[in-house]
Amino acid sequence: MKKTVLIFVGTVFYLFAAAQADRWQQRIMYAIDVKLDVDKNQLSGVEKIEYFNNSPDTLTKIYLFTFWNAFQPGSNMDINSLLHGNMNVMRVKDDSLVRDWDARIKDRIHNLKPDEIGFQKINFIKNNGKDVRTIEHETIVEVLLDKPILPRSISKFEVGFNAQVPIQIRRSGRDNKEGVRYSISQWYPKMAEYDYKGWNINPYIAREFYGIWGDFDVRITVDSSYKIAATGMLNLPKQTAGKLPILSATKTWNYVGKNVHDFVWAADPNYIHLYKKIRSNLTIHAYYKSKDASTDSAWNNVLWAAEKVLPFIEKKFGKYPWPQYSFIQGGDGGMEYAMASLVKAPGLGTAFHEWMHSWYQQLLGSNEFLYPWMDEGFTDFAKAQVMDYYLNNWANQSPFINELTKAENAKNLANNQKKKPLIYFDSYKSYFKLVKNGLAEPMSTPADFYSTNIGYSINSYSKGTIFLSQLGYIVGEKMRDDILIAYYNQWQFKHPNANDFVRVAEKSSGFKLDWYHDFWINTTKTIDYAVDSLWEEDGKTKVRIKRIGEMPMPLDIQLTFKDGSKELHYVPIDIMYNQKPNEDTSAKWIVYHECKWNSTTIVIESSRKLFDISQVEIDPTQRMADVDTRNNLLKIKW
Repeated sequence: MKKTVLIFVGTVFYLFAAAQADRWQQRIMYAIDVKLDVDKNQLSGVEKIEYFNNSPDTLTKIYLFTFWNAFQPGSNMDINSLLHGNMNVMRVKDDSLVRDWDARIKDRIHNLKPDEIGFQKINFIKNNGKDVRTIEHETIVEVLLDKPILPRSISKFEVGFNAQVPIQIRRSGRDNKEGVRYSISQWYPKMAEYDYKGWNINPYIAREFYGIWGDFDVRITVDSSYKIAATGMLNLPKQTAGKLPILSATKTWNYVGKNVHDFVWAADPNYIHLYKKIRSNLTIHAYYKSKDASTDSAWNNVLWAAEKVLPFIEKKFGKYPWPQYSFIQGGDGGMEYAMASLVKAPGLGTAFHEWMHSWYQQLLGSNEFLYPWMDEGFTDFAKAQVMDYYLNNWANQSPFINELTKAENAKNLANNQKKKPLIYFDSYKSYFKLVKNGLAEPMSTPADFYSTNIGYSINSYSKGTIFLSQLGYIVGEKMRDDILIAYYNQWQFKHPNANDFVRVAEKSSGFKLDWYHDFWINTTKTIDYAVDSLWEEDGKTKVRIKRIGEMPMPLDIQLTFKDGSKELHYVPIDIMYNQKPNEDTSAKWIVYHECKWNSTTIVIESSRKLFDISQVEIDPTQRMADVDTRNNLLKIKW
């Protein structure tokens, strides 16, 4: 009797511990047994699921994703790519007209042959031991339950499936350009997330994801000549003392990942495995195919660099919580998954970007369908800081780089130092070009519903990066960094939305910031200020600043005098209800009373004479995304 009570109490505690006090969320456990036939390029498997309904709702159905059905002619992904391929847009770099393909997909799905397509077929689904009815919707299977799942209860499912690995097109696939045999992502029937908005069941068109945190116990059986890289920790089979291992045509690999919302693996007979234990509870791995000694050195350098930058990452963005991370060569570029990423090559820019997704997708887990900028933008922002730190502190100390790489590192560092003083210069440049070409859409546009691929990409990555960079301009860099740590501490493993981040920022800084979110995220209104005129009146110099754009901002206006001295005039706006501290002690700091947010002109004044001034500059740090900086700087020759 005592034992029964203890089990019941433990179960209830698990259910309620999985739900957060401020927002409930579902929980899941997968036990998957899968076999890969390397001759037919097909998987067959059975997954057992325990689903914890922590919601207040009774669920009469569930939904499973079958992602690989997208890799067939006529699929949503195929149609979406063909539509964009028939559309001409301006290329960001050189203003030339180009077709708006996703370069990795183009019309390749449309031309797939039967033995090249992907498919995922559900053979059976049982709920608590009984067969249930299903309705297929291409990449989503609707499961109709005979017995509803009540609030605060557990339901068990068993799913039998088989699938064909498509040729490498997007993320998943076989035989990619680098020669990796299998990149197995989005491969198992995956439970859709149910949250406060209901079921999140967007058809797969190769964009973003949203998943349930839980535990995975995955057994992968494959030809014994293959090596497996995967999410989670490898459980090694126990060998009976005194007995020789039994040789077999196949081998089963068992990986266990805890508190993650996805599982990826890759397989190749010629993988080389490197690893580096960088502290007692964390090991970094690399799995790759060797071409020559320089390739080996480059992958070794990834592990070396990861160890060097991790203390900086954790100080700036929060502690890495899992016991391992793997950089796995595979896929079609770079793509993040739980405790692992698929990367096609050992470039540090890609490696750092994908690793930082561990924070802004795998650990915080925002809904990427709705807020792709909260993942890609925040990740790119973090990557730029990590890369800058690496270049300034570690790059040329690595024992795994040659003189050519050292020269390239020096060039990259010099470029960083020249980019205004801003390491996010390329993000600003892309955003400005998008606005100039008339392709801007609100960042609140769901990921799948953008009119152009380029609009989606620049909003998610570049404009998302600027959101944080510009936040540092509004509240101060140190406060912005404190906000990111507070965000990590409060919302890890809780699926924050955009408002959740804004509220953390407001509580941490004392600023009202909903106006910033609403202008920058929900509209395409732009920032544009100009130096209008200057004159002397009553022995003082006055400078008028004109607002041309529709989005208001607080202003830093720097006056430089002939003797080299400077004054920094700071004009907050009323809807912030606060003001930032002085960030530049080298200049005299002059703070003005708040101006009205809808003012079209601002006048500042200096006690210095008009003819003492040599330069007037709006936003000297150039963190404000002013779409026309030509009128921000006035140089005067008296």
